[in-house]
Amino acid sequence: MLEASATPGPLSFLDAQIFHHGTHESLAEWSASVAALKELPRGVRQDVARAIELGRRFNREVVAPLVLELDARIQDDPQHLPWSFIDEANRWGLFSLWLPKMFGGHGWNMLSMYAFIEEVSTQCVGLANVVGVHYLGVATLMATWNMPLARRIFGEVCEGERQGKPCLLSLAITEPGAGTDVEETELVDRARLGTQATPLPDGGYEINGRKVFISNGHVSTWHMVIAYEDRRRAADTTVVLAVRTGTAGFSFGAKEQKMGQKACVASELVFDRCQVPAAQVALGPQQTAGLGRPHRDLAQTMIDYVVSSTRAGVAAFATGVARGVFEATRERVAGMRCREGRLIEQQWVQTTLADMGRHASMARLAYMESAIANCLGGLFALLFTPPVYQLERWMPRRLMQAFSAPMLGDARFGRWVQRRLLAQYPATWQHLTSGLGSMAKVACSDLAMHNCALALELLGIDGLAHDSGIEKRLRDAKLLQIYEGTNQLNRINHFKCLLRPDDGVRVFVREDAP
Repeated sequence: MLEASATPGPLSFLDAQIFHHGTHESLAEWSASVAALKELPRGVRQDVARAIELGRRFNREVVAPLVLELDARIQDDPQHLPWSFIDEANRWGLFSLWLPKMFGGHGWNMLSMYAFIEEVSTQCVGLANVVGVHYLGVATLMATWNMPLARRIFGEVCEGERQGKPCLLSLAITEPGAGTDVEETELVDRARLGTQATPLPDGGYEINGRKVFISNGHVSTWHMVIAYEDRRRAADTTVVLAVRTGTAGFSFGAKEQKMGQKACVASELVFDRCQVPAAQVALGPQQTAGLGRPHRDLAQTMIDYVVSSTRAGVAAFATGVARGVFEATRERVAGMRCREGRLIEQQWVQTTLADMGRHASMARLAYMESAIANCLGGLFALLFTPPVYQLERWMPRRLMQAFSAPMLGDARFGRWVQRRLLAQYPATWQHLTSGLGSMAKVACSDLAMHNCALALELLGIDGLAHDSGIEKRLRDAKLLQIYEGTNQLNRINHFKCLLRPDDGVRVFVREDAP
C-alpha cells in the first residue's frame, strides 16, 4: 500500500499543492473571495466571462423560445420527457464541457459552471437543472475518488456527445421514508431506510429497495446509488454504487407530478435483486479499509464534498430565479400605466424594484463565496492547483488523456488519491465548505422566493398569467427551499460547521428525545 509520505516525485509535488497552495483557512473563512484574489490561477476570470456569454447565447437560441411551451405541455402530459432539449444540450457539449480533459471532457473550470447555470436559470431553472443535476451525479462519483470508474463512466459521457446519444448521470439517495436524514451520518442511523445492499462473494452487491424524487432519473444512463449493507448501522455500512440503465433488476417507477421545475423529471427508481459488479462499486467498507479513518467518517466526508459544491449550485439556480423574476417584472412594469402616469415612474414601484435587484446581487455574492471556497479547498481544489489548472486549460484534450492514462490506470495512484483527498481531507476545509454551502443555499433560495412574492405584489393578477413567466418562477422557486437538504437542515448544518461556539454543543438533537 502506498503511503502518502512515500509518494513518488510528481505525487509529492501535488501533495504540497492541494488544500494549501498558499491559502490560509482563516483568511478563507473571513472571505473566500479575498483569499482567491491571489490563490486562484490566472485565467479563471476569463473562463467565467466565457461561461456567462455561453449561457446568454444558450438562453437566446434554445431556452427562451421553448420554456413556457414546455412547461404547459408537461402540465398537460406529466409523462412527457424533454428529450429534444437534452439532445440540443448534448449538441452544445454541455454534459462534457465541465468534465476534466484527463477524462475526455472539455476541461472548463467548475467555477465557470456556476455562472452558466445562473444565466440559464434566469429563463428556466428546470432546464438549468437538467444540466446541473448531471453534474450532481458527476460530483458524487468524483467525491469517491474512484479514478478507474470515473474514467470509464465519464468516457461514456464524452462518447455519447460524439455519437449524438446523450449519456447523463443522476444521484439516487432519497428514499420514501428518508429524505434529508440521509445527508448526515448523525441522522441516517435513525432514518427509515429501505434500500439494502447485500455483499456478493465477488465484491459486488445486490440492491433491493426504492429511491424517490430522483432528478433526471428517467433520462439518465448512469445512476450513483447510495445504499446500506446494514440499515441499522447505515453510517458504518454506506456504499456508493454505479448502476447503468438496463441492468437486470433495475427499473423506473412513477414520475412525480411536481408543482414547479417540471422540465427536470423527478423519478422513482426500483431495485429488485439488482446485481452490481465489483468494478461498479465506487466506495464501500472494502474500499475504505486501511485508509486510517472510520468508514462512517469517510462517508460523511464524501457526502460533504458533494453537497458543499451542489448546494452552491442550488444557490446559483436561486440567484438566476431572483434575477430573472426581477428582470421580467421590470420589463412588464415598464409597459404599464396607472392614474398617475407610467407605473415604473412611481417611487413605490422603484423602491420595490430596487429591493428585487438588491436581492439578486446579494444572492450572487453568497453563492460565489461558497463556490470559490470549493475551488480553494473543496471538491475542485485539485483542479485549481496551478500545474493541473494550466495543463487542463492549455493541453489539447487527446494529449491530456494520453498524458493522464498511465496515472488513472495505476492502482498506486488511485490509492494515493483516495488517501490524500478523502482520508486526509482537512477538517477545517470540510467545515468551511459545508457551512458556506448551507448558508448560500438557504440565503439564495429564500431571496428567490422573496423576489417572486414582491413581483406578484407589484403585478397583481397580471403576474399570475402563464405568459408572464412570473407565476412559473414562483412555482420553480419553492422547490429550491426543499431539495439538496431542506432549508431547516441547512440552517442547522451552517450552525454546526461555522457558528457553534465549540464541538461540545450538540446538533441534530431530536426535540422529542428525553
